[in-house]
Order: sequence, then structure tokens, then C-alpha cells
Amino acid sequence: MQAELRQGDWRDPDAAKVPFEQYAKAWVVERPLAKSTEELYEILVRVHLLPTFGRLSVADITPAAVRAWRHARLNEGVGPTTVAKAYSLLRTIMGTAVEDGLIRRNPCQIRNGGTVHTPERPTASILDVFAIADASQPRYRALILLGAFCALRWGELVALRRRDVDLEAGMVRVRGSISELNSGKRIYKAPKSEAGKRSVAIPRSIMPVVVAHMKQFAEPGPDGRVFVGAKGATPRRNHFNGLWHRACAEVGITGLRFHDLRHTGNTLASQTDASTRELMTRLGQSSTRAALMYQHTSQRREREIADGVDAMIVNALKRRRRPKGHAGDTEG
Repeated sequence: MQAELRQGDWRDPDAAKVPFEQYAKAWVVERPLAKSTEELYEILVRVHLLPTFGRLSVADITPAAVRAWRHARLNEGVGPTTVAKAYSLLRTIMGTAVEDGLIRRNPCQIRNGGTVHTPERPTASILDVFAIADASQPRYRALILLGAFCALRWGELVALRRRDVDLEAGMVRVRGSISELNSGKRIYKAPKSEAGKRSVAIPRSIMPVVVAHMKQFAEPGPDGRVFVGAKGATPRRNHFNGLWHRACAEVGITGLRFHDLRHTGNTLASQTDASTRELMTRLGQSSTRAALMYQHTSQRREREIADGVDAMIVNALKRRRRPKGHAGDTEG
């Protein structure tokens, strides 16, 4: 103990006797988290961590206990993605305990324990996208086309205001997004990084649909919402999903989610010889500790990328036929 004191490596054994439940709850409260993230962490702690570790002190959580907990969760039928998220949160909380001097070593030592392996999502063809848009309610046709060919997220689309859509320049500006909490409450939030704030050029072939939508469905005034439900409210994801699945079934497409349209937009943009930085800018993506999240391409180059996507749309529409196959059947 005297040697540890001299080396500045001594830890008070009583300090680590704090119950994990108390420490974990305080950890969540003290972090500057987005409301949706805070809600997720609270659920992971309450449902997946506290039943096993809640009554243990932080010091009593061992690598063997963590391995046994993870194995039990998976055997009980909890989804691998949920288990991976819960493990990552536990590892982060215990990492803070190390930083706080409560324990010497993080007990979460499972290699790739927090890695989520998800199957590759299907990519809709250009004709798939137009078929689904045509089968959908007219008020959602522009939303589907922008989601695909501008690679915009659901939350970004429903957050758009009339001032964000420049019809003369053919650009849409993303300034934030709307997310839904488990309680049903919707909140507006800024992008996670500066890269999320961006202007995206709209392919010329879908501009007539966007112009018509702005005239018929968008609310008036610069702050008017671009996408409004039939009852005058901001569309809810679960309600739209029902409409989406019905439209997909009508044209014979299965296994395609709305978010997969973003993958379609990413794939099309990558085929236009755009650089990695330009693609990251268009898609609002950022890489860890990279200057790319603060760099923006010129509007002229953004237009060139959209024109490349537009050329593929035009070629596909020239050969247009009603698709009968799976959403994964892409254009040749």
C-alpha cells in the first residue's frame, strides 16, 4: 500500500463498493446525451444490465461475470444487436469506473463483444423506386424520390421546411432531423456532426415532382412544413411504414425498407466517379477524427454528382417496364 501511495497508484478499496445500479444510473444522468440516446441507455440499463449487475458493487463485476451474462442473454433469445448494444454500454460505464479510480481494469474483455453483424440490405433499382412512388399516396411521392435519389434520411425529410427547398437552384438544405421517442413524443435535433448540415442537389428528372408537391402539399410560408400527413400533422414513421409496405406489395417488391432507399442513393452516387469526400458530403457522413466532417464540396460539383444520378434515371426510364421481381434486382 505504501508503494502504491508513492507511485500514485493506490485506490481506496471502499470507493469501489458503490452499487452498480447507483453508479450506472448516475452515469446516464451526468452525460450530455441526445434525448433519444438517453432513452435508449435508460432502457438498456434497466432491462438488460440491472437484473444481473444491479446489486453488485462495481468492484465485484468480473470478466467471468460479464461473459456469463452475455451468454445468458443470447441463450434467452435476446437479439444479438440488443446484446451488443448493452455490452458496449456496460464496457463504457466500466471504463469510466477505471478513469474514476474505482477499479484497475475494465472487466469487459470480450473480443468484438460490442460489434453488430447485420446482413447487407437490398438495393432498390431506379425502376423499383419509381414503381413504389407511383403506387404510394401522391403526397408521399416526392418524399420517396428524394429519399432515394438524394439519399436523405426519414428524420431529415420530415424536418424539411419550405425555406430548405430551393426550387430555382434545385437544391435541398438539410439543417436537422426529427426523431420519435418511445413515448411517441417527437423532437427536433441538430445533426450529430457538422457533416450532417449540408446542401444536396436534386436530380433534374424528379424536379417536376418536387415542384408539383411544393404547390399542392407543402404548407405556405418559409417555415411551412414540406411534408404533411393527410390530417395536417407531421407524418409518423409507423403510420408511413404501413403505407410503404402496401405500396411495395402492390408492385411485387418484398423485403425493402424505406431506409434502404438511402443505400440506393449511396450506390448511385458512387457510380458517378464522385470522390470519397464528395460522397461523404452528399450523404452527411463523417469519419472519426477526420477533417472530412468539416469540409464541403462546391455547389457546382454537387450539381455534377446529381446530374450523374439523373443520367442513370433517364436511361432507366427509357427502358421502363413494370417490375415484377425482387427489390434486389438492380439495373444492368
